[in-house]
Amino acid sequence: MKNTLLFIALLCSQFAQAQNQLVKYVDPFIGTGGHGHTYPGATVPFGMVQLSPDNGTQGWDWCSGYHYSDSIIAGFSHRHLSGTGIGDLCDISVMPVANSKPDTVVYRASFNHQHETASPGYYQVLLTDSKINAELTATQRCGMHRYTFPASENSAIKVDLGFAINWDRAVDCSFKQLSPTRFVGYRRSVGWAPNQVVYFAIELNKPVSNLQIFFNNAKQAGTEAKGRKVLSFLQFATKQNEQVLMKVGISSASVDGAIAGLSDIKDWDFDAVKNAASATWEKELAKISVTSNDKTFLRTFYTALYHTYLAPEMYSDAKGEYTGADQQVHTSANPVYSVHSLWDTFRGENPLFTITQPNRIADIINSYLDFYKQTGLLPVWDLDFNETNCMSGYHCVPVVADAILKGIKGFDYELAFTAMKASAMQNVRGTDYYRQFGFVPQDKHGQSVTMTLEYAYDDWCIAQVANKLGKHEDYEIFTTRSLSYRKLFDPISGFFRAKNKNGKWVEPFDPYYSDHSEKAMYIEGTAWQHTFFVPHAVDDYATLLGGRKKLEDKLDSLFTTSSEMHGTNVSSDISGLIGQYAHGNEPSHHIAYMYAAIGAPKKTADRVQQIMHTMYHDEPNGLSGNEDCGQMSAWYVWSALGMYPMNASSGQYVFGSPMMDEAIIRLPENRQFKISVKKQSPSSKYISSIQLNGKPYKLYYLSHQDVMKGGSMVINLSDK
Repeated sequence: MKNTLLFIALLCSQFAQAQNQLVKYVDPFIGTGGHGHTYPGATVPFGMVQLSPDNGTQGWDWCSGYHYSDSIIAGFSHRHLSGTGIGDLCDISVMPVANSKPDTVVYRASFNHQHETASPGYYQVLLTDSKINAELTATQRCGMHRYTFPASENSAIKVDLGFAINWDRAVDCSFKQLSPTRFVGYRRSVGWAPNQVVYFAIELNKPVSNLQIFFNNAKQAGTEAKGRKVLSFLQFATKQNEQVLMKVGISSASVDGAIAGLSDIKDWDFDAVKNAASATWEKELAKISVTSNDKTFLRTFYTALYHTYLAPEMYSDAKGEYTGADQQVHTSANPVYSVHSLWDTFRGENPLFTITQPNRIADIINSYLDFYKQTGLLPVWDLDFNETNCMSGYHCVPVVADAILKGIKGFDYELAFTAMKASAMQNVRGTDYYRQFGFVPQDKHGQSVTMTLEYAYDDWCIAQVANKLGKHEDYEIFTTRSLSYRKLFDPISGFFRAKNKNGKWVEPFDPYYSDHSEKAMYIEGTAWQHTFFVPHAVDDYATLLGGRKKLEDKLDSLFTTSSEMHGTNVSSDISGLIGQYAHGNEPSHHIAYMYAAIGAPKKTADRVQQIMHTMYHDEPNGLSGNEDCGQMSAWYVWSALGMYPMNASSGQYVFGSPMMDEAIIRLPENRQFKISVKKQSPSSKYISSIQLNGKPYKLYYLSHQDVMKGGSMVINLSDK
């Protein structure tokens, strides 16, 4: 009897554990449709390898290599960008083929979504034409493939080093056979990253019976080739349902580093690697455990949390080496990261990392500081330690400032402050004009209004760090610079507008006008969307408008005015519109929370709930705009928890309207912060009272320190 009860208890425990799995709520296909630009393939949190299918289609909606609307696959490559607006990477493309002799004809396999699945760390698809079932999984620096072949005398794995999408173009490739099962080489390319290299090492569990190499579309004898276009076929015969496995290690530094990456996977147990990847994801997702009876919400929430862990990407290889911004090979004892979409992620994702990834923050910031040592500036948007100079601002500054102001250790504060000042004192990207005139003049540099507003915010961040470090002169200088937005405020229209160097307004002015070019006054938006970017000085902005009520009215107008836009070259990034509020692009993300900062929290709750319900869905077309390396999803994670860092570097999380019944945030040293929500429902969305650690709490925001100390917070909701 005792043994029977023990067996039943064990079964119940296993059942409860299975029921509590969070990976089951993640759908990697969310965001692969519409303009989300995500990929569905296999990776681990912040992994160097993102092993995912590529359709081979060129175009904006194929920036990740894959779009849900497509029905063909050109190959499976090992590097991908999550949700960006420019297409690059897709390096080291491989494709299994059967009953087909090697040639250079462009091969595309058809597939349908009924025979395609994905979960964290795993991807599977049946290639309709060849009847090959492809399965992919990954570790930190190694991708693993399992291909189930039909019977064929002419099976092969094609390695296409010339494959590229959108901006990317291979310029120098190498392929070499070391043994019947091992192959190495590299791929150099230019594109969004102007000087990129990926070294690879391929290992098969089945000897290759023949190797056929094509160089510049011509057959080449031998076992090695170098050039711009190198295409290789690793040939063998297969029996019906024979499984051929392959490992691919990668590095940016050397072939030896790529070979070392193969050691991530010790044997050929594909399922063990897949399960280990899933377990890694489960551990990361469990850092925020939410409770809700709404399964749609849980799928949306946990997929969003999953997306926040896809970037930045590990960049140092298994030997600790990487190719730096100076094109030299560097060695680091700690992990080095790249792919930082800072114009987007500084707003919400990087502050979220200070809660979910506090032990990773120092390595990320030290990666920025390595970039600074190699270039003299902090990165703006670095892709494999290439400065793309994409977007405005020097938004590495608020990320570094946030970490310093929160007291995160593990990097040199003095060096970081020197690097922040260097970015603020550079003479490119309009910053020299910004210092000279106190704003960026439109007749000296395009996108002048956005640049002025964003530089002013970044300067506020520098001022706060200067104050903390006791640098009083710097504090005064950068505090003054942080008010530069005032110079572009037009009291007649109530908008921030462009001026020329003579101080005259640029005419004509149309707040609905959009121009997707470098000559525009506002980057990827209209005056409506950018005129609210003063998160560090909301009350001062209200004063410019005539008081808090005037700012509240201005916010109301943003959400209720026409969504029409004027111009012949309207930015496609302006999406997810509610009036002129554009949730599909990051400059709008803080705006709904400004209501709470001026004493109108009801309107924050109304708008936040509206955005969560209309701009996020558990389907491929589930994002209202580019995911942008996790920022679109980070907004949802924060907002579902009932708060958001309106001022990204303030350490203050402004309350909104939570979506869950309970959330447990797991912190270092076995601490946890528990949020309990009472009476949560579609009609009951307004915060009536809050208790923090059993005591009434009256502020409109929660501090970072209160979260990280651990404790409990009760949010009582009402329909009023």
